[in-house]
Amino acid sequence: MTTTLTQAAERLAQGQTSATQLAEQALERAAQGEGPRVFTRVLREQALAEARASDVLRAAGLARSPLEGLPISVKDLFDIAGHSTLGGSKLLASATPATQTAEVVQRLRRAGAVIVGTTNMTEFAYSGLGLNPHYGTPRNPWQRDIDGGRIPGGSSSGAAISVTDGMALAAIGSDTGGSVRIPSALCGLTGFKPTARRVSMQGVLPLSANLDSIGPLAPSVRCCAALDAVLSGEVHGELRAASLLGLRLLAPTNVVLDGMDSTVAAAWQRALSLLSAAGAQITEAVVQPFSELAQINAKGGFTAAEAWAWHRHYIADRLAEYDPRVGTRILRGKDISAADYIELLARRQQWIAQVEAQMADHDLLVMPTVPVIAPKIAELQASDEAYFAANGLMLRNPTLINFLDGCAVSLPCHRAGEAPVGLSLAGTAGQDQRLLSVALAVETLLAQA
Repeated sequence: MTTTLTQAAERLAQGQTSATQLAEQALERAAQGEGPRVFTRVLREQALAEARASDVLRAAGLARSPLEGLPISVKDLFDIAGHSTLGGSKLLASATPATQTAEVVQRLRRAGAVIVGTTNMTEFAYSGLGLNPHYGTPRNPWQRDIDGGRIPGGSSSGAAISVTDGMALAAIGSDTGGSVRIPSALCGLTGFKPTARRVSMQGVLPLSANLDSIGPLAPSVRCCAALDAVLSGEVHGELRAASLLGLRLLAPTNVVLDGMDSTVAAAWQRALSLLSAAGAQITEAVVQPFSELAQINAKGGFTAAEAWAWHRHYIADRLAEYDPRVGTRILRGKDISAADYIELLARRQQWIAQVEAQMADHDLLVMPTVPVIAPKIAELQASDEAYFAANGLMLRNPTLINFLDGCAVSLPCHRAGEAPVGLSLAGTAGQDQRLLSVALAVETLLAQA
């Protein structure tokens, strides 16, 4: 297992390592292997300066937070003063550098985190696969050298691989339809999508204002909770595992299991059996609103409409510079009228009310994060049909929770040596702390199996 934030912090506190040593190790790994495809920008000098400052503070007996001196990566859609925010695109390479650093990055730095660099992503965060024709595609650590490797998941692709390959101890990504949870599930990490409004979007390149959220990809639930506390600015006590005895879980039987492959199916059934044996009460039932979401979003939904609003001036003159598979999806928003958009806002609120009514007698939802293991990169690069089919499968389950305005965690639920598979626990808006407590208990249960 990748080193957790707690383990690294203990080593720092005991003098077994230093922030400078941790930063140097991360930077060395970022210069090797997948590194050139993982980072769009390595902040070497700045990271070393931050690490040295952290060591000085620690020598004086000071630690600003549990993140003090720990190397963290941030997705390439967070503004960093003095640099152009690329968003995984060549289009913005010559854009005016940001004059102010994004609030979430400022909070990380104030907490003592060392920012290693900005990570690669699907162009403008508009896909759940992680392919990027401009900067390359980081390869999943599982079966990396077989037939060109497998996708990392997206859009926070570089974020995931920066953690699996030790270029950072944790990463910060964005999640509009699963972009934190999908790469976490496919790469064997833990990913947390908070209730969107809890974390500031100031200084973040948007995809969809109605659906965007900011969250961590990390080795454990405790890591995610520690990062979320800094990102949100909320002060919480020590995270304690909830009791699984009597926990009421709603497991949808429609939509989320469609197209599930045998590897995910086996891990899913094993997880349900473990939860049931631990005393959780699992209700398997149809959640009818889930079957209606595809029709509600038939014209492209919030993502297409709001992406088009942001990109329309660029697309008018520079469409050829976009990844064609991204540009095509953004163009769908051109045909969404103001009336369509207003109707979508209203239908979302009705849909949320329907789901919340069904969840009233349950604590959380449980489902596979994604229904299939990571596809091979070459197969998706070669075929638009395969690309869009896989993209739809990756986004389908996670995006339900973004539309719900909820919170969700993806936990690794595969056995050692198996293809990575994610188990999703999700709640309605504002259930973040309860969700993390349950996730901690489920994480322990899965680790003991």
